[in-house]
Formats: sequence, C-alpha cells, structure tokens
Amino acid sequence: MKHDATKIHLVLITAAAFYLLAGCVFAQDEAAEQDKPLHHTQDGFQNPYIEKKKRGFFKYLKMRYFSDEEFADYEANAHKISRVEPDLTAIYNPPEAIQVTWIGHATILIQYKGINILTDPMFSDRASPLSFWGPKRYNPPAMQIKDLPPIDFIVISHNHYDHLDTKTVQQIGSNTKWLVPLGLQKWFIREGVNAENVMEFDWWDARRFAKAIITATPAQHWSARSLWDRNRTLWASWMLQIGDKTIWYSGDTGYNPHQFKEIGSRFSSVDLALISIGAYEPRWFMKDMHINPEEAVQIHQDIKAEYSIGVQWGTFQLTSEPIDDPPIKLEQALVLRNVAFEEFELLNIGEIRVIP
Repeated sequence: MKHDATKIHLVLITAAAFYLLAGCVFAQDEAAEQDKPLHHTQDGFQNPYIEKKKRGFFKYLKMRYFSDEEFADYEANAHKISRVEPDLTAIYNPPEAIQVTWIGHATILIQYKGINILTDPMFSDRASPLSFWGPKRYNPPAMQIKDLPPIDFIVISHNHYDHLDTKTVQQIGSNTKWLVPLGLQKWFIREGVNAENVMEFDWWDARRFAKAIITATPAQHWSARSLWDRNRTLWASWMLQIGDKTIWYSGDTGYNPHQFKEIGSRFSSVDLALISIGAYEPRWFMKDMHINPEEAVQIHQDIKAEYSIGVQWGTFQLTSEPIDDPPIKLEQALVLRNVAFEEFELLNIGEIRVIP
C-alpha cells in the first residue's frame, strides 16, 4: 500500500510538471484597470486575444492519463533526431555574418558583431522542479555550459521549467546580463544572480546597449512554476537588433492574427526568425498556447522574416505528437503556404548555420 501511494504521488508530480510545461489554458483574471495595458491584470498578466477558459491542472491530468489521447514513445524514437558535434573552433571564432548554433530544445547560441546571445538556456536532464522525476530529456544538449563562449546577454521567454532551469541559472549566475519578462527579477535574485544583472521588460520595452537594441515583443502564452503562481509573471518573444541585422526569437506562443502582424509592421525587416515548431498535440487542448508548424509558417509570413529556423522540438516529450512529427508537418505547411523550403529550415542538434 505504501508503494502504491508513493507511485500515485509521483504520477501526480509528473502530471503537474507536464501541465506547467505544456501550455494548458486556464481561467484568466478580469480585465486590467483602465490605465494599464490590455495584457496587465490587477495581480498579473493575461492574453488579450483569446477567449478565457477554465482548463486547469486536473483537466490536463484527465487528458494526459485518463483519456483516449495516445502519447508517442519518445524514448524509443529519440534516435530519429539527428545530431552533430558542434565545431567549437567556429563558435570561438565566429565569422562576420550571423552565426547560430542549435544546442537543443529552445536553447540557441546567436553570434554577430562580437556579441554572444543565448535564448532560454536549458542544460538539465529533466524539465522539472525535481532532479529525479518529471519530463525527461531524450536528447542531451549539444554542448555544456563550460564550453560556451562568454555570453553577453541571455533572453528568457517565460518561466516554465523547460525554458527557465534553476540549475542552469545557478551555474551561469551573474556572468551575463539576463533579460527577462516582468516579474522575474526576484526569482533570479533568490537563485543568487546579482540584481544589476537582471533587467525586466514589458512588451515593447526596448533597451539600447553598446552594440545592440533588444526589445521584448508580444507572445500568446502563460506562466507558472507551481499550481499557485500562474500568470504572476509575464511571457514574451524577443527582437534583437545587432548592427545591421534583426533577429527574432518566438519563445513559446499560440497564434493570433494581431500580435505577429504588429511585430511585422513595427520592424522594417527580420533577417532571421527562430520559431518554435514543437509541442502542439492534441490541438483541442494545446492550440491557444502552442503553435503547430503551419502556424509557425504563418508567423514567419506575418513578421515578414527573410529566413526562419524551427526550434523547440525533438528534446522533451511535453505533448502527444511523435518526436519526428514537427519536420514532417513543417514541410507540409511550407507547401501549403507556398513558402520555399530554403526560407524555413531545420538544424541538427549541434549544427551551426551561418546566415549572410
């Protein structure tokens, strides 16, 4: 009986971790006060372009474990995701052009004009508050933290465990500038990062640095690191203007026909977009908070990107689609929307891509 109770407890913890990562829709707060932006509420934040729904942890638990939804076996198929050894010489001696390295999941190293930027660094084996339980990493990162070049900036899209990892943050510490959505500075300070190394952004806040202008742009998602703090911190995508080039990172997001077109209208060009293409099934449950590959291509068009790379797939099983489904669906979407394959591509884990 004690063994059964422990097993049930661990299942509940696992389900909670999946729920916090998988972008489930929940009841949102009432509209903000008149003098606040639409995405602000009295005690947090909300998405202004989707219907408010009551869909929380226990409905996710029912869908994940007690419904007819079949979850693909990532562990048996992890070998289908191609890997290459990263060229550390190229990383330590980047060219004049933009250079990006897919480290895995949503972690991308961006290098240009002497600046090194990292997105949502996640180097741990589990995307969970527990080191021994929770969503498991089926493909290890292409490189370790110790192998990284000096990082000038790290942008964080939101606080879910697959995008904001405690152990990773503690290891990197105050050796960089952390650019985060509203409400997250206190968390970083608690984890030992100096306050002056953490800068909070609201949507459309822009800060000018020596060689870059970095802007937090809108996204449609949510935030939580427990069952009691949902939507207390903001979520965001990021626009990086470095020299003559503009790079956009989507983070986690659902699709709406407003925010991404606004991004496309506010910036004259986007040379490179890094867009999530994974964690999208079942659509009836995931659609509001996670785009599928077809919607990723739509965002590519909405922001008028010259070139895009699909990220955040093939690493953690957070949703039900097969591990190798995103590339298949992306190819179909490109054909459907008449977008050349050369405009929206994928990398192998560890692969370096130079964008002229």
